[in-house]
Amino acid sequence: MLDLDKDNFENEVLKASGIVVVDFWGEGCEPCKALMPDFESIASEYDGKATFGKLNTSKERRLAISQRVLGLPTVVLYKDGTRMGECTKDSANAEGIKALIETHL
Repeated sequence: MLDLDKDNFENEVLKASGIVVVDFWGEGCEPCKALMPDFESIASEYDGKATFGKLNTSKERRLAISQRVLGLPTVVLYKDGTRMGECTKDSANAEGIKALIETHL
């Protein structure tokens, strides 16, 4: 699981080949914290098929806004550096994230 920030986001996500799934979360976001165990489980399940990372929007607000992340929780799938889809609020759950990944594998 990558810990993403403004220093490594471009190389690890935007310049990466293949699928990168990013969990945008915030320190004060209880639904984000509730999603973390599911996100980590999905990362293990899809190990080798996709790369997974987390970005703390409380510390990287400008970066989150630049990625058009305006609400939390938000999980964004990038493929070869291009934003392909996202799960937000109600769809940001294990089933929604798996469905998003399966669409782009």
